Amino acid sequence: MAEDLTGTNWDVIVVGGGNAALCATIEAAETGARVLLLEGAPKPYRGGNSRHTRNFRCMHRGPMSVLTGKYEEDEYLNDLMLVTKGKTDEHLARLAIRTSESCLPWMQKHGVVFQPSLSGTLSLSRTNAFFLGGGKALVNAYYNTAAELGATIVYEAKVTQIIISQDTFEAVRVVIGETETEIRGKSVVLASGGFQADLEWLARAWGPAARNFLIRGTPYNRGEVLRYMIDAGAETVGDPTQCHAVAIDGRAPKYDGGIVTRLDCVPFSVVVNNGGERFYNEGEDVWPKRYAIWGRLVAAQPDQVAFALIDSKSTDLFMPSVFPAVSANTIGELADELGLPRSAVERTVTEFNSACRPGTFHPTELDGVATEGLSPPKTNWARPLDAPPYYGYALRPGVTFTYLGLKVDDTSRVTGVNGLYRNVWAAGEIMAGSILGEGYLAGFGMTIGTVFGRTAGKEAAAYVN
Repeated sequence: MAEDLTGTNWDVIVVGGGNAALCATIEAAETGARVLLLEGAPKPYRGGNSRHTRNFRCMHRGPMSVLTGKYEEDEYLNDLMLVTKGKTDEHLARLAIRTSESCLPWMQKHGVVFQPSLSGTLSLSRTNAFFLGGGKALVNAYYNTAAELGATIVYEAKVTQIIISQDTFEAVRVVIGETETEIRGKSVVLASGGFQADLEWLARAWGPAARNFLIRGTPYNRGEVLRYMIDAGAETVGDPTQCHAVAIDGRAPKYDGGIVTRLDCVPFSVVVNNGGERFYNEGEDVWPKRYAIWGRLVAAQPDQVAFALIDSKSTDLFMPSVFPAVSANTIGELADELGLPRSAVERTVTEFNSACRPGTFHPTELDGVATEGLSPPKTNWARPLDAPPYYGYALRPGVTFTYLGLKVDDTSRVTGVNGLYRNVWAAGEIMAGSILGEGYLAGFGMTIGTVFGRTAGKEAAAYVN
C-alpha cells in the first residue's frame, strides 16, 4: 500500500478521519482532485469523536427539515457568547453560524439522514438537527460518499511528520503497518483533532489532577500533528487548559465511552462533592447551554469527583446513562451506597429541601422555581428531594476535545510565523480554539467541523487547480 501511495503526487492530502476531514475530502474530490485521506484509527474505530455525536447546531430563518421555528444569526451568536463568556473570534463565529444554514441540505445531499428530536432533547428541536443513527451513521455515510467520488482512504495511518519548506507544504511522513514512508502532496488539510488523549500533555497543562480525567472521545487524538505544526512555527490560538469537558458517569471507561456516558440529570439534582457539600448552582440555565461547564466544575473538586442525587420525581426527565443509578430508600442509605459521609449529605439535602420555594415546574425551560437563602442557590427546577426511592450517580470530568489549536483565516488556511502558509489548511477540533475560547454549545463542534472542513477542501482543491 505504502509503495502505491508514494507513486502519486496527490492534489490534496487530508490528515484525519472525522467529520471535518470527511467534509474536506468530499468537497475536494467533487472537483476531480486526487484526494488521499489518512485515518490514524483502525477501520472499526474510524471517524474520531464524530462517531459519538448526535446533532448539528444550525442557523435557519424558518422551519427547515426536522428543525422547528427559526434560529437566526444574532440569537445563535448570543448563545455562543454566553457559554464562551465572549472569548471567541466574532468574525469567524458569525462566518460559521451563517454558513451552517447551507450545510444542512449539503449534509442531506451527501447521505446524512436527520430525525426529529427525541424525548429528553426536546429543548433542542429548534436549534439542533439530530442524526438518524447518530454520529456513526453520519461517518459511514460520508466514507461511502468519499469512496464513490474516488478518494483513496487509508486506515491505521499514523502521521509522524508534516514536511514544510518555508511557507509551503511538501509531504507527510506516515507509518502504515510496519512501514514508514513519505507521501508527497500539492496541498494538505489538517483535521486530526486535539491532544486530549495524551494524558501527559493534559497533565502539563492542568497539573496532576488531569490524570484522573476520563477521555470520552477517541483514544487516537493525541495531538501529534498539532505538535509538529507548533514546532514548525505555526501560530496557535486557544488556552491549553480549556476544553470541551462534561460531567460523565464515574463508571465510564478511561477512553472512548462516548455520549452514552454523559449524565444529563444535573438540572434536576442536588450535586455534592465527596465531602457531601454542594458547590454550584445546578439550575443555572437550560442544559444544552450549561452541560459543558460541569466537567470543569467537577475537575475542581477533591479527587475530581462529584455525585448527583435525585428522587423518583425526576427519573423520567433526562436521557439516562448507560449505567443504572445507585438507589436507596433514604438519603442516608444512598450516601452510604455512594461512599459519602452520611451526616453531611443528610444535612445538605435537609437544608436544600427547606430552601425550596413553591412554583410551577417546567423541565424544558427556565421556570424560576428557586431556592431562597441558600448558597450556592439553585435558580431553576429547585424541587425538594422528598419522593423515595432516591438515586445517585458518581460524576467525573469527561474530556471530549481540547481548545489549543492552529490559527486560521476565513478560508481555513493556517497562519505561520511569517504569515499564511501557501497550501496548508486546518478544520475541526484542531482549529476550534479560534471560536471556542471556553465553554461549549451543544452541537457546535459539528458546526465548526462541517463549515471549515467544507471550506478547507474547496480551498485546497482550488489552490491545486
